[in-house]
Amino acid sequence: MSELIAIKGGSPVRETPLGYGKQYIDDADIEAVVKVLKSDFLTCGPSIGSLERKLCEVTGAKYAVAVSNGTAALHIACMAAGVGPGDEVITTPITFAASANCALYCGAKPVFADINPETYNISPASIREKITPATKAVVAVDFTGQAVELDEIREICKENNLILIEDAAHSLGTLYNGKPVGSIADMTTFSFHPVKTVTGGEGGAVTTNDEETYRKLLRLRAHGVTRVQEEMKNTSHGGWYYEQTELGYNYRITDFQAALIESQLGKLPLFQKRRKEIVKTYNEAFKDIPEILIQKEIAESDTTRHLYILRLDLSALNCNRKEFFDAMQAENIKVQVHYIPVYYHSHYESLGYEKGLCPHAEKLYDEIMSLPLFYSMTDKDVADVIEATKKLIRYYKKK
Repeated sequence: MSELIAIKGGSPVRETPLGYGKQYIDDADIEAVVKVLKSDFLTCGPSIGSLERKLCEVTGAKYAVAVSNGTAALHIACMAAGVGPGDEVITTPITFAASANCALYCGAKPVFADINPETYNISPASIREKITPATKAVVAVDFTGQAVELDEIREICKENNLILIEDAAHSLGTLYNGKPVGSIADMTTFSFHPVKTVTGGEGGAVTTNDEETYRKLLRLRAHGVTRVQEEMKNTSHGGWYYEQTELGYNYRITDFQAALIESQLGKLPLFQKRRKEIVKTYNEAFKDIPEILIQKEIAESDTTRHLYILRLDLSALNCNRKEFFDAMQAENIKVQVHYIPVYYHSHYESLGYEKGLCPHAEKLYDEIMSLPLFYSMTDKDVADVIEATKKLIRYYKKK
C-alpha cells in the first residue's frame, strides 16, 4: 500500500515550506547598493551606464538600454520596432501576459502561435501559419530559459520583413550555437525580477546591435527626450536645452538598482553552474518515471534554466493537475504554474479571444507545474522536491 500523503493526513516531506524561486543577495551586492546611496546620484547617474556596459559584455550585444522592468523593455522594443495601430504581433500564449500586452500598449493586435509540444517554446511552423499582411513583429519567448529556434525564426522574419524581438526574461546566460542570448535577435529584452537568475528587485533591459534602434530606445525610456542636436528638430537654445521629439515614457531605472544588477551579473557563472546542477539532478531522478514527461532541449541551446517544468502524464494518474498541485503544497513544496495561456485571461476574453487557438499550449497548461529552482537551494532541498514528487506519483499511480 502506498505511503499516506500529507494532504490525506500523512506527514509532509518537509517541516518548512520551500518556495519555487528566491533571490540570492550577498554582502557584495549590499555594498554596491550602499555605495550608490552614499553617492551624489540616485538616478540618471553613472551606475546605469556601467550596468549597460556590463550587459553588453555578458550578452555580446553592441548596445544595451536599462529600464525600470521587463515589461517596460518589451514596450519600448515594440515601439522601436514601429508597432502601431492596425499591426499584428505574433507571440506565444505560454508566457506572462507582458509578452502580449506590449502589442496592446502600442494599439496593435497580439496573435498567438502554438508551441512545440516537446520543447514548450513557440513553434516556427505555427509562426509561419499566423503571418498576415498586418504582421509587424514576432515576440519569441525563451520559455524556462531555453532559447527558441532562433535560426529558423530569424529566417522567417527576414523572408517576411518582420522585426524579431526575443523575450529573454528567462534566459540570461543561455547560449545559442555558442553565442549569448542578447546578441542574436533584432532586439532582446531581459527582466531582473527577484525570481530571475539575477535581480535588481525590479529592472529590465533591451539589447540590440543597431545604433539607430539604440538611440530610439534611449529616447523612449525617458519621455522621448533627447539632448543630441542631430536628433532635434529645432536648433538648441543653449546648454540647458533638451527636446521631446516623440512620445516616450518614464521607464528609467535607478542607480542603486543598476548597481545591484551589475553586482549580481558578476555572480552569473556561479548561478549558471548551480541551476544546471539542479536541472541535471531533477532530470536524472525523473527520467525513468513514465508518469513524468521531461522537457526536451534543442541541441543549439546551452540553457541556463529559470524554471523547471514538471509535466505529468495525467492519463496514467488517478488525479488531475490541481489535485497534484495541492498535494505538493501540502508536502511543503511550494510549486507554481507557468503559465496560464494569455488568452485565457478575462481581459483577453473581452477582446474576443477564445479557447481552442493553440491546442498544444492548452494541453501543456493542463499538465504542468514549476518545481523549486534557485541558486541557494541545498542538496537536501533538491532531494526533498524529488522525494515529494515520487511520493505523490506512487500514491496517484493507476494500478
